[in-house]
Amino acid sequence: MVRWLCLFAMLAGSGLSSVHAASIEKLLMPGPVIEGHAKYEEKCDSCHESFSKKEQRRLCLDCHKETAEDVKQRKGLHGRRAADPKLECKTCHSEHKGRGADIVLLVPESFDHTATDFKLEGRHSSTRCAACHQADKKYREAPGTCIDCHRKQDAHDGSLGEKCGDCHKTGGWKKDAHYDHDKTKFPLHNKHKEVACAVCHPDGRYKDTPKACIACHRINDVHGGRLGTECEKCHSDKEWKENKFDHDRKTKFPLRLRHRDLPCRDCHKSVDGKDKPPRDCNGCHAADDVHKGRNGEACGDCHKEKSWKEAKFDHLRESGYALRGGHEKVSCRACHSGPVHEVALERACKTCHEKDDTHKGQLGTTCERCHNEQGWGKNVAFDHDITRFPLIGLHATAPCEACHVTAGYRDTKRECNDCHAKDDSHKGALGETCGQCHTPNSWKLWRFNHDKDTKFALDGAHKNLACNACHREGTEAKLNQACGSCHIDDDVHRGSFGRACNRCHVTTKFDDLRLLDPALRPDKKTEKKGK
Repeated sequence: MVRWLCLFAMLAGSGLSSVHAASIEKLLMPGPVIEGHAKYEEKCDSCHESFSKKEQRRLCLDCHKETAEDVKQRKGLHGRRAADPKLECKTCHSEHKGRGADIVLLVPESFDHTATDFKLEGRHSSTRCAACHQADKKYREAPGTCIDCHRKQDAHDGSLGEKCGDCHKTGGWKKDAHYDHDKTKFPLHNKHKEVACAVCHPDGRYKDTPKACIACHRINDVHGGRLGTECEKCHSDKEWKENKFDHDRKTKFPLRLRHRDLPCRDCHKSVDGKDKPPRDCNGCHAADDVHKGRNGEACGDCHKEKSWKEAKFDHLRESGYALRGGHEKVSCRACHSGPVHEVALERACKTCHEKDDTHKGQLGTTCERCHNEQGWGKNVAFDHDITRFPLIGLHATAPCEACHVTAGYRDTKRECNDCHAKDDSHKGALGETCGQCHTPNSWKLWRFNHDKDTKFALDGAHKNLACNACHREGTEAKLNQACGSCHIDDDVHRGSFGRACNRCHVTTKFDDLRLLDPALRPDKKTEKKGK
């Protein structure tokens, strides 16, 4: 080969014409070039620089300008490999093998696509080469952007531009969608994250999608547009029912207890929502006022927001009158027939209970001395000892109705005979002052001492006599003390010695005459004492 080159050089330097030189070059050519280079086959200098291998690459790139640009930009298959200075074009593309020779030498089945600008990933790795590389076009002319191949699959119809890779991945259009909505002017938070794209973007329409709440949620507006379109002032994207409007801070009417659960429209009834609902209870609850306005309009003085029935009015603290027992369950209007704030009721029991007084006023108006709020007949605490008839002995255990047959207690008589006339074994012979002899503990328990309480001591045979032996029926309690008043029938002297039987006789026995000695006779003793 060297000899041929030397010869070629000699001939060229000998002054031969270009025609002859070309003939000689063709004579020395290894073989025909490919069809694409056929027009340069007669001009060896188009591809070869005599005696210079370094210029070979430059001459190739001078013709193949697209490849030269790739090398310059360091992109594409050739541009990526240009970094290796030892790599020449002829390393991969040898010529002079005939018109139909394949000098590209690319085997699709074993080609490493990572050497190009388009790495095959995901679904692309299993895609046929012919799907992207058409037979009548160069490999470099294969499309490199998503939209080049997938324009027909673009559900957005180009409304989102051609940078499909911003949202989709090669794993699948829907499977690996990774669009970061937070980078837009409408970040997706809370409930919006769970919403399907098509709900806000119908028919794949993404451009000019409205951002105002009302644009999507007009149908959910329970206010019917009365409160305007700025839903976000009250609602959050967590939940429609979660109202973030701070009624306590932004208004002069804090919502507490039952008020907090009320729908807004219960108070805000105007169409535009600009009305100013009343803040006083009566403004909304006049129809609920069971007092019919009698107690004024300051409902909050007594009632709570938790419930109408749960009154917070402290009757003891506010009025000085504690409601206990039966009073605790009595309705206000049972006592307050007029406005509670204007009419000061009398606190005496009779003010309300005069018609319940079974004593007909005989015991006064201080009912609380005996009765309490638990009930008229419960735990009655009357102290009978403070009356003119203290209960002692058996009287203490006697039921009230045994003596008080009516509620007019003051009408009850206090004398023994008033209650015990039928128990009087003396049949009235001793009068009605039973207490002189008997005690409340028992009829049979005596406290009368005949020796001390009368001028007639009972001794001798008199001691064992029954009372009615002397105090007979129809006789007075104060009897004649002369012996003859009782023993006239026993006088054997027939009155000849008078009625002073004790001058001779003693009380032990009539037959005992041991007092016949004049010095010992009772009348003599009496005479001496008188002296």
